[in-house]
Amino acid sequence: MGLLISAYALVTTGRLTGPSLAFQLMNLFGGAFLMVNSAYYSAWPSAALNAVWVVIGVVGLARARLRAPGSVA
Repeated sequence: MGLLISAYALVTTGRLTGPSLAFQLMNLFGGAFLMVNSAYYSAWPSAALNAVWVVIGVVGLARARLRAPGSVA
């Protein structure tokens, strides 16, 4: 949860941008850790929500990769 809150705070204060690699990774790993924790405690709605968060993070990383200079796409 700390990664997700930190990512949001850093974007809100202008220290990171939404499309940045750091922001996307913080969201991806934060969501993944919460998903595993929620599943461990059988909190399935929360685990499902965080699985969606992970998918959004993966899509964000893929889009950033496509926009990167020198990408093959």
